Amino acid sequence: MTHALNLSFGSDHGGFALRRELIAALKAQGHSVLDRGTATEASCDYPDYAQAVGADVVSGRAKFGFLICTTGVGISIAANKVAGIRAALVQNVDAAGLSRQHNDANVLCFGAKYVDFKLALACAEAFLAADFEGGRHVRRVDKIESCG
Repeated sequence: MTHALNLSFGSDHGGFALRRELIAALKAQGHSVLDRGTATEASCDYPDYAQAVGADVVSGRAKFGFLICTTGVGISIAANKVAGIRAALVQNVDAAGLSRQHNDANVLCFGAKYVDFKLALACAEAFLAADFEGGRHVRRVDKIESCG
């Protein structure tokens, strides 16, 4: 297990159930969680939650963020509009770890339509256990940060 971290979570209605399961599992592992919602399965707008989680990560209130919508696409696009956020949409454990190692991702995104709880938890654990490798990747991350 990785050491306890402050994490921020958000989802729209499409990611509601998976978000709640992940929060419970990561809290059980000792992590602290800021739950930015949504509070119900009623239709809502994913950019609101991407902005809230992004703000938590950029401000330092959370070390990392997790965002979930139906496909993961919309919420990851919205998250990447927040300056300082490098959100990665993943569907496997290898990509989750590599998003930290190579891209210094600070937000992990899931599509609840494509990733079940067991896989999402394994991806989250790989993401949290991985460290940015630096080296040649620094140049690339710096270029990402200078976009826009």
